[in-house]
Amino acid sequence: MDFDLSPDHELIRRTVREFAEGEVAPVAEELDRTKAFPYRIVAELGRLNMMGIPFPQEYGGGGGDTLAYVLAVEELARVDSSVAITVCAHTSLGTQPVYLFGSEEQKREWLPRLCSGACLGAFGLTEPEAGSDAANTRTRARLEGGEWVINGAKQFITNAGTDISGIVCITALTGGAGASAADGVARDGREISNLIVANGTPGYEQGEPYRKMGWNASDTRPLTFSDCRVPGGNLLGPRGAGFKQFLRVLDIGRIGVAAMGVGLAQGALEMALTYAKERRAFGRAIASFQAIQSKLADMSTEIEAARLLVYKAAREKDAERNFTLTAAQAKLKTGRLAVRCAEEAVQIHGGYGYIEEYPVCRFYRDAKILTIGEGTDEVQQMVIARALGAQPSD
Repeated sequence: MDFDLSPDHELIRRTVREFAEGEVAPVAEELDRTKAFPYRIVAELGRLNMMGIPFPQEYGGGGGDTLAYVLAVEELARVDSSVAITVCAHTSLGTQPVYLFGSEEQKREWLPRLCSGACLGAFGLTEPEAGSDAANTRTRARLEGGEWVINGAKQFITNAGTDISGIVCITALTGGAGASAADGVARDGREISNLIVANGTPGYEQGEPYRKMGWNASDTRPLTFSDCRVPGGNLLGPRGAGFKQFLRVLDIGRIGVAAMGVGLAQGALEMALTYAKERRAFGRAIASFQAIQSKLADMSTEIEAARLLVYKAAREKDAERNFTLTAAQAKLKTGRLAVRCAEEAVQIHGGYGYIEEYPVCRFYRDAKILTIGEGTDEVQQMVIARALGAQPSD
């Protein structure tokens, strides 16, 4: 068992770290404070071929694997989570459905633009009554004259409302219980399908962005569909396969969000260590006090263990093995760890940790969503229990 990264993976890590420290870190506080979307940074990431790392070069992607993608996300989150989630949601959620389930025509139309960063992808799953119970989709699409007519609403959607947003891949009911559908329908027999909706389509509207606790420089808002018509060819994969498809997308997305948790925790540890060596109390650096050393030691140990779990999930996916269990374990572990490390970093900073001028304050606000987004901790526990055989599937 080799724990060393390959030269190519080390190059990815080093390249993204240099970019994050040189281009993202100097503007992260201002972007967060002004709630400004990082257009310039996304454009630069596109030029560096970082917006489509795990997709084949024939479609304009970087030709990398999942581990390379994880390393990039980790390094971005080590500096700023808003940029990291923009890349994460675009890659894992917005672009993956087109690559995994799209026709060759759909791939040729959209993947080059998505992988270059010329336009952003989004994934519309969550609804007011379809969050943790993701199969409880209420958005409907009916086939009429060769077009899908969509009505419904989505919420908490990332990347759909920017000036460079290109498409949102949405789940919708395309038939009721007992409908003839492909393998993978929802447990109640309702037919769920996935559809591509391009920005600018009449009847598709993006609401105002949410006022959030964190991730302030990322784009998150509700979406509405009112007799929104898209071509029949915008169906992703077979009709009725949407339930199975979005479970696959969520598994992949959990690896990316888990990498964000590791990156945020690592960044918090580094800031805490630097501050502890500089801050003096009772005549010496607070890093010399055992209470502070214990916090730093625990953070470091937990981060290293969590990182290996995330890398294992990435390697399992790249080896085309079942990675559902490991991805859920990684997501559960790293979300909680990010919250704890951010809290400890604030504690080590004392009163300064509560001041927005210090990045640990932003890290603390950004961390909590990692236990909620991409499946709550409680959902991860259900997924893990089911994979272990403790909870019968229904």
